[in-house]
Amino acid sequence: MSGIARVEALPVAPRWLFVRIETDDGLVGWGEGSLEGYADVVAAAVEQFAVYLIGKDPDRIEDHWQVLTKGQFYRGGAVLASAVAGIDQALWDIKGKRLGVPVHDLLGGAVRERIRAYGWVGGDDPNEVADHISDQLAVGLTAVKMNASGRMSRNGSVAELDRVVARVASAREVLGSDRDVAVDLHGRFTIATARRLAPLLEPLHPFFLEEPVVPENTHMIERIVDSTSIPIATGERLYSRQEFIPALQAGVAILQPDLSHAGGISEVRRIASMAEAFDAMIAPHCPLGPIALASCLQVAFASPNHLIQEQSIGIHYNQGAEVLDYVVDTEPLRFVDGCFERLIAPGLGIQVDEAAVRDAASRWQPWQNPLWRHPDGSAAEW
Repeated sequence: MSGIARVEALPVAPRWLFVRIETDDGLVGWGEGSLEGYADVVAAAVEQFAVYLIGKDPDRIEDHWQVLTKGQFYRGGAVLASAVAGIDQALWDIKGKRLGVPVHDLLGGAVRERIRAYGWVGGDDPNEVADHISDQLAVGLTAVKMNASGRMSRNGSVAELDRVVARVASAREVLGSDRDVAVDLHGRFTIATARRLAPLLEPLHPFFLEEPVVPENTHMIERIVDSTSIPIATGERLYSRQEFIPALQAGVAILQPDLSHAGGISEVRRIASMAEAFDAMIAPHCPLGPIALASCLQVAFASPNHLIQEQSIGIHYNQGAEVLDYVVDTEPLRFVDGCFERLIAPGLGIQVDEAAVRDAASRWQPWQNPLWRHPDGSAAEW
């Protein structure tokens, strides 16, 4: 029996954390526990979990998941769930490589041959939005997502709401009726303001409205769901099956668990299955690196209720490194008619460029998201 010989946490630009696990017989698995702004904290958690993992059988993925999530009295939360996610992905990568099959084969086999993808667009005014969308269409994508706004006042003004509608209208004009635009409220809106905005956007037919309230108010999201015909999406800041239950009970149409935050492949696969019982779809959150993206795709290929995949290739806020900088061969992550083709290589289906990762880790500089304030000086949602 081969055992786990080494566990490493490697923080890299722009704000990601890769996990590398090596076995006694030389197999290497890669995972991603990126928790933007907390990479060093998650790395410390990975190192603590490594004490348990060294010497253990890497094939016992579920048992390790149970121990790492439930073996201590204090558990849960973004940091520990992200550390477990990186480890979980790496163990699935090892198992797939040992058996010579992609991970989706181990999850029951593929239910589709390609995964539709969407790209992010920036731009603070309608003209910029149109230009950025044109760039995404030029690489073959058929769907985009945009932030509804920057900083929002606590009770959105007429001017603020008008600006949101104008930007989405500009997007719709470029996209036409056969392509899609999703609108991310990013938790910056109060419930009252989100309820005022949604009817204004309905004539523009957004693909979905994302995170209309902060995650700690998920127990009130039903008020948004019932106020609009636009599908409501949420979940990038929910970290377990249990945390998704209120969203499902409220009628949220699309769950967005993050494979690097919500316990990895093992837990997100269970979240997807649970969502089926509520006639909900999944569209995993992933403005992250190539390992997180490959993990998302493995779950997507095996999940009947997968809708669309977020990805950050060429995203406007990647500074210092790009998604494809850390893979040896970019072909598996190439867009084909706005989709990713089924990954067929063993494990996660990509080959990580270890030299590039180690070089980036040697130059790591911690990243923090901006701090926004309202005009009165109080803290605002970013």
